[in-house]
Amino acid sequence: MFNDRFAGEAKSLLRIVAALLFLLHGTSKLFGFPPSEMPRPDPGDILWLGALLELIGGSLLLVGLFSRPVAFILSGEMAVAYFMFHAPQSPFPSVNGGDAAILFCFVFLYIAASGPGPWAIDRPLEIDDEVGVEGYAAPGGERQYRPEDFGDKVI
Repeated sequence: MFNDRFAGEAKSLLRIVAALLFLLHGTSKLFGFPPSEMPRPDPGDILWLGALLELIGGSLLLVGLFSRPVAFILSGEMAVAYFMFHAPQSPFPSVNGGDAAILFCFVFLYIAASGPGPWAIDRPLEIDDEVGVEGYAAPGGERQYRPEDFGDKVI
């Protein structure tokens, strides 16, 4: 029913919006902008290190530089944040305030696994690692494969 014509652009938009929101969490903790109820962490504290990751990692993801490794690191940061700070308060994310941490964790894990999308600085570095499979775009935009594209692979 739906065409994947804009799937890459949608992935880029997901990365950009998630990175911008993540970046705002870092600036809020480190610089007090936008203002939040959370006090500024002391330099060297684990919350300060998390805020630094949010600031630097969010900036790198926003422009799409080193997207896969940065997204993987940020996904891990959010998993640690959830289990260290949110889960001990309650097993329910809507009660313990950890729903954003869970969502960031899995959005970043998705970006780490699938790539940054076409609107990224490191997009030219992304390599199609599916060896031996070459397709061509049909007039409708869907990808089709010819038997000779697969060589001796079994279909």
